Amino acid sequence: MAISRRRSRKADSGVGQQMSLFPVEALLRRIRPDRNEWRYYRLSIHHDLFGGATLLRQWGRIGTAGSTRVDLYQDEGEAADALTRMIRYRKKRGYALVGS
Repeated sequence: MAISRRRSRKADSGVGQQMSLFPVEALLRRIRPDRNEWRYYRLSIHHDLFGGATLLRQWGRIGTAGSTRVDLYQDEGEAADALTRMIRYRKKRGYALVGS
């Protein structure tokens, strides 16, 4: 039985994108030209030197350095949970995931 590997156009359009099961990074954008709003929010998980994990958060206006915050966690699982919560919160605020 052959399995088709073709993707539908709907999947390519960005509508209904599904996040990775355990994402380690994400880029979100909120663009509203009518309000002159061009914002980004970048999240990424990194290992630290003490066996824990950090969640690096960067946000601001597209094209600028913006602001940065580093949150410390006991392990990568806790950091991944925090990343997922932050993505969910930002999507409620009008941000959309960029890429997959």
